[in-house]
Amino acid sequence: MLKKGNKLYSILKGACPKCHNESMYLNPNAFVLSQTLKMHEHCSHCDTKYKIEPSFFYGSMYVSYGVGVAFAVAAFVIAYIFIGTNLKTAFIAIVGTMVVFFPIIMRLSRNIWINFFIQYDKTFQQKNP
Repeated sequence: MLKKGNKLYSILKGACPKCHNESMYLNPNAFVLSQTLKMHEHCSHCDTKYKIEPSFFYGSMYVSYGVGVAFAVAAFVIAYIFIGTNLKTAFIAIVGTMVVFFPIIMRLSRNIWINFFIQYDKTFQQKNP
C-alpha cells in the first residue's frame, strides 16, 4: 500500500525522511510515554541528522494544532453524526480522543514537520547498496 519514496510512508511509519530505512524513534511504540519523543540523533543507514538545529521540533507544535483539530473533528463526527449522541457526550468523546491519541498526534506532528525540510533521495538506494 505505502511504498518507500512516498512522503506518507515516512510520516505514518516514522521512518527516516531521506532513506526510509530506519525508524527515527528509539521505541516504535508511541504509548511508552517516557520515550514518546526520544529520537535517534541521526539515521544509521544514511547518516541524516534529525535535529537540524537546536529547538528544531518546536515548529511541530504548529502542526500538532492542525493534527489535533483533525482528530477532534473526526471524534465529533463519529460520536454526534454517526452514533447519534448528544452534544455533551460528543464533547466527552472529543476529550477522550485527544487524551488517548496525544502520543500519536505528537509523533505525527514531528514526522510531518521534518518531512517539510528533508526530501526522500531515491538515488541514495543506488549509491549505497
